[in-house]
Amino acid sequence: MDIREDIRREIEKVLIEMDLSADKLSVSFSNLPELCDFQTNFALVAAKNFNMKPIELANAIVDKLNVKGMKFSVAMPGFINIKVDNAVLSDYANEVLGDERFGVSKVLNPRKILIDYGGANVAKELHVGHLRSPIIGEALKRLHRFLGDYVVADTHLGDWGLQMGLTILQLKNDGFLDEFFEKNAKISEISLKNVTLDTLNEEYPKASKRKDVDEEFKKLADTYTLYIQQKKEPYFTIYKQIRELSVEEIKKNYEMLNAYFDYWYGESDADAYIQETLDIFEKKELLRESDGALVVDIAEEGEHIPIPKKSEDEVQRYKNPMPPAILKKYNGGVLYVTTEIATILMRNKMDNFDEMIYLTDNRQGNHFVQAFRCAKKAGISPENQVLKHIAFGTMNGKDGKPFKTRSGETIKFKDVINLLIDKASEKLKANGIENDRELARKIGVGAMKFGDLSNIISKDYVFDIDKFLSFDGKTGPYIQYTIARINSILEKKDVEEGVIHISTKEEREIILALLKLNSAYFVSYDDYSLNLICSSTFDLAKAFSTLYNNTKILSEKDIEKKRSLLSLCRLVKKSLSNALDVLGIDVVEKM
Repeated sequence: MDIREDIRREIEKVLIEMDLSADKLSVSFSNLPELCDFQTNFALVAAKNFNMKPIELANAIVDKLNVKGMKFSVAMPGFINIKVDNAVLSDYANEVLGDERFGVSKVLNPRKILIDYGGANVAKELHVGHLRSPIIGEALKRLHRFLGDYVVADTHLGDWGLQMGLTILQLKNDGFLDEFFEKNAKISEISLKNVTLDTLNEEYPKASKRKDVDEEFKKLADTYTLYIQQKKEPYFTIYKQIRELSVEEIKKNYEMLNAYFDYWYGESDADAYIQETLDIFEKKELLRESDGALVVDIAEEGEHIPIPKKSEDEVQRYKNPMPPAILKKYNGGVLYVTTEIATILMRNKMDNFDEMIYLTDNRQGNHFVQAFRCAKKAGISPENQVLKHIAFGTMNGKDGKPFKTRSGETIKFKDVINLLIDKASEKLKANGIENDRELARKIGVGAMKFGDLSNIISKDYVFDIDKFLSFDGKTGPYIQYTIARINSILEKKDVEEGVIHISTKEEREIILALLKLNSAYFVSYDDYSLNLICSSTFDLAKAFSTLYNNTKILSEKDIEKKRSLLSLCRLVKKSLSNALDVLGIDVVEKM
């Protein structure tokens, strides 16, 4: 049952009877709840097509509408307003209460989708910049699965690039790898005994800084990276051990965010498809040589047009520059874009995905334009397959700048999580709950995730931990606290729950908020953004709080009324809990 869709169908029947097209018909929730529950502006947008004034068309439609439990009226300059009576809302509430899908249908045409998110780099410690991808990606995965799509999640680790060569070179220079490079060393029997995650967290930054000032060091790191890609020993064995050590830690970090992946593939897994990828481009005569490298021209009409130089010494500039994609370097090494295209080839050999969604920060936009154009041009991605890059903004501090320490250093992933847990622990202590770090994690992490997902994905947002952790207002803890409050009511009940009978303004507001939440899933699905689910979840929790403050549920004298209220509590709990689950936020029993 979908009341808004029922209204649309009833109006459509009338339009068909009047021999009018319903193409522009839509029904929306009213922004004037004191006047009506739903409305349509069909007469305003369609009247000209029928040579009528909007108010005339609206009245003609309403005159033919006669639906039990619904009142239709006309408002200037041609809106049709709909008020639904309590019986209709009661029927909807009872149906949703008994529905395992909480009143939410599935999409009509489910798709097979791969979502690529996470994107951590092996041998590098996760930092604050790695938070948004698993938060947003996990929620999108859960939303698509909830609405019926078949979804595969892959973290796509950065494990095949220069950072690996840099790390191994620095470890070698600092004496950690001497045993590997001894004469006649049995590589398969040697392990990184003295190398820990803390070691890697020191060695890579040191190497990264050195490459910027030491050209010879950078060249040797390039060579080491090539050796890894060629699986030359002992470099490849060292690489594998570093990767295993890093991935174990990355998994633990992501699990703190309730982010889980079906595949833990990385750029290295696409290596087996690199040559096949290059062969496809060569066979289709798409490759050309440029300064010893192999490139693909991907500029489209209007892009990469040279601007006439005023002198021979002037640097050549271009209108709307879209440079060629470099697939193979002068020394035979491959680049990030090459492995990206090979990964698309690998994934399409694994399964026939209708869509591949890539989630990264907005700085990688040009990279995905190049990779997607190359994949389409070479036929590696079928014509009807959707390749979509969802770019997110930056997590900023209250000063509007990227969130960093006071000294300007990038904050570690773990430090952010621990800060959230500590702050949540303080909140819980004020409520009489101490020494429950797991509960504090659920509340703290949930607060951050709700604060993040409440924003439009593409926009930057301010990380305000005190605001996010407030138990009042549009926050994750407010939703969690509402559920905990309902738990307390249901635990103390002295009668069984019964049939829901909507009779008061507060009860009506709850069901209308529930209708909006169930509609928000589909809007968020189409928009690839979770902000409407967040705001609708808050509106439902707020509507319940109004009822809670104005109604003595447990001391209600009318038994049937009490049973109805208890079932309404159950309904709100189920719907709020499902919304949090879609967002990847834990439900808590107490707060």
